[in-house]
Amino acid sequence: MSAHTSAPARFDAIIVGAGVGGLYAIYRLRKLGLKVRAFEAGDGVGGTWYWNRYPGCRCDVESMEYSYSFSDELQQEWHWPERYGTQPEILRYINHVADRFDLRRDIEFNTRVKEAVFDSDASTWTVKTDKGHVATARFCIMATGNLSTPRTPNYPGLESFTGKWYHTGLWPHEGVDFTGLRVGVIGTGSSGVQSIPIIAKQARHLYVFQRTANFSLPARNAPMDPAKEHAHKAHYPERRRAAYDTPFGIAGYPPPVKSAIEATEVERLRAYERKWAEGGSISFLYSFTDLLLSKDANETASEFVRRRIRATVKDPRTAELLCPSDHPIGTKRLILDTDYYETYNRDNVTLVDIRSKPIEEITATGLRTSEADYALDAIVFATGFDAMTGAMKEIDIHTYAGMSITEKWEHGPRTYLGIMIAGFPNLFMITGPQSPGVKSQMILACEQHVDWIADCVDHLRAHGYSRIEAQSEAEDAWVQHNNEVADRTLYPLANSWYVGANIPGKPRVFMPYVGGVAAYKKKCDAVVANGYEGFRLGTTGDAQRFAAN
Repeated sequence: MSAHTSAPARFDAIIVGAGVGGLYAIYRLRKLGLKVRAFEAGDGVGGTWYWNRYPGCRCDVESMEYSYSFSDELQQEWHWPERYGTQPEILRYINHVADRFDLRRDIEFNTRVKEAVFDSDASTWTVKTDKGHVATARFCIMATGNLSTPRTPNYPGLESFTGKWYHTGLWPHEGVDFTGLRVGVIGTGSSGVQSIPIIAKQARHLYVFQRTANFSLPARNAPMDPAKEHAHKAHYPERRRAAYDTPFGIAGYPPPVKSAIEATEVERLRAYERKWAEGGSISFLYSFTDLLLSKDANETASEFVRRRIRATVKDPRTAELLCPSDHPIGTKRLILDTDYYETYNRDNVTLVDIRSKPIEEITATGLRTSEADYALDAIVFATGFDAMTGAMKEIDIHTYAGMSITEKWEHGPRTYLGIMIAGFPNLFMITGPQSPGVKSQMILACEQHVDWIADCVDHLRAHGYSRIEAQSEAEDAWVQHNNEVADRTLYPLANSWYVGANIPGKPRVFMPYVGGVAAYKKKCDAVVANGYEGFRLGTTGDAQRFAAN
C-alpha cells in the first residue's frame, strides 16, 4: 500500500462473497440498520451458480425446495419451469432476488479479498482487496461457499497441450462448442456425470477418463406440473417449517420406518423400484432407516443400482467399470443424472479406466496413460474443488496476536457449530465446516446460518457488547461430537471430498456435520437460549476480561 492511501472505508459488517448466503446476509443485516459492504470476485451475483456453467449443470434438489423462504411474495411470484432447476434458470432467479431487494448497491464486484486481520484492541476487522482497497468493520462474515475453489490436477505437460482445456467450475461464459472435436473428460463426479451426456452429443469422439466409479440415480426431470406447483405454493409456510425437522432440510419425503435388514427381499426390491422410478437422491436414501448406518443394509441398495447399471450399459466390461465397488451408496455425494449410463452405449464414447492405468502426462496432442496415447482436441477437467476449507484458506485471515486460519486448520478445520472459530472474534462463517451445509438443502442452510448470525449481532448491540468469540473448550467438544456422529455412520468409509480425499496432502478429517438439520438447529437454538453458551461476549478493551457466560 502506498503512503498516500486514503483512509479505510468503514462499515458495520463486511461480507465476503455474493452467492446465495452472501446476498441473504446483506438483506438481513441491512434490516438491522447496519452499514454493509460485500466483496465479490466475480462480475455478478450467484456464487457457485455464477461460476459453474458447464453443459448440463443442474441442481440435485427440486426447484420448489431449492429457493429462498424469507419472502413469501418472492416464493409465490417466481415460477420454476422444471422439476430441477438448470444453472441458467437458478442464476436468473438469484439475479431477480438481487434486483428485487436492491442488493447490488452494497456489493463491490470483480474484487477479491486477499487479507483480513483482526485488531483486538479496537475489536475490528480490516480487509484488504486485490484492488488495493482497505475496509474496516466490527463484523466479518465469510460467505465464501463450500464448493468455490476449483482444483485442476497437477499433471505434467499441461502447459504443452496445444488444444483448449477447461475446468467445469470455471466454464467460459460464452459456452463451448465441441462439435467435431475429440474430447477428453477427466473425472466422473457430479459435474462430469452431468456434462458427459451433453458433450457426447456434440463431440466427434468422447473419452471419459474415470479413476473412481460413482453412484448416480436418474433425476426424472420434467416440466413443472402446474397442479403440483399450485399445491406446493398453497402450503409453502408449513413445508418450509417441516424442512427444519428433517435430516436433509427437505420436506415432502415421509421418513422411513423400516430397516432394510428387517424387510423381505420382495419389500426391498419394491421400495427401490418405486424410488428409482420417482427419481431423486434424498428419496432413494429414505427407502429404509439404516442405509447410511449398516453396511449390510447399504449393500442391498448398492447392489440394486449396480444391477441397473449392468442392465443399461450394453458392453459388459464398460458396465462393470461403471459399477462402484469401493464405497457404500450415499457416502459420497449421490449424483442425479439424465441419460448418463445410456451415453456409454453410443459408438463415439469410450470409457478409460485410469485407476489401473493412470494418466502419466498431458502431451502436446492429447494425453498419455500408462497403457496408451489418446489424441485430443480439448480436455475438460471435472475434478472438483478444494471443498469446505479451500476458499477460507485462500485468504490470509489472521489476528494481530499472530494466529492464522491456515495454521489453525493445518490438521483439518476446527469450528464451533461451523459458524465461528476460537481465537477469531467477530468472524462468522455461513455453512462452514462442521455444519450440515453440503449435506443439506444449501439455501435452507444459508438462511439458518444468516438468521443466527443476524440475531447474534442484534443481541450484541442491544446489550452493549462489541465482540463475541467461540470458547476453545466448546470448539473442542463440537469437533469431537462432529467426528463421533460421522463415525456412527458409513460416511467415513468413502474417500470423498467430504474428507478432502481429492486434494493431495489435505488432512483426512470428516468435514460436514451429518447429525442432520433438525438436530443441528436444535443445538444452535439451545446455545442462544442458554445465553450464547460456549461463547464469550465482551466489549472493546475488555479482551482479557471477557464477560463469561
